[in-house]
Amino acid sequence: MRRHLYLIAGFLSIGLGTLGAFLPLLPTVPFMILAAYCFARSSPELEAKLLDHKHFGPHIRRWRERGAISRKGKKAALGAFAFSAILALIFSPFPWYLIPLAAALIGGSWIWTRPES
Repeated sequence: MRRHLYLIAGFLSIGLGTLGAFLPLLPTVPFMILAAYCFARSSPELEAKLLDHKHFGPHIRRWRERGAISRKGKKAALGAFAFSAILALIFSPFPWYLIPLAAALIGGSWIWTRPES
């Protein structure tokens, strides 16, 4: 039963990651890392496919080995956080814009402190 739940979660992560390739504020690589995690517990063949993928494989391996995020990935994530915070400041009334602003600061700080690959 648990294996099937991990398999479903892996495919959902692949789906969300695929959407992230086309939607500007939805990340792609974190969902692929999550999919690899789920497939490692449910389907070694699918995990191997992700690890061997020419685009996502290196990101997944760096994350697994060192918890590292590429400089380009950091810049993209921080840019998305900044864009979201600006939208919140423009379109949300006080105090509601403080929530996404705090999330952007906390998430951005965490990403910035990860090792670089």
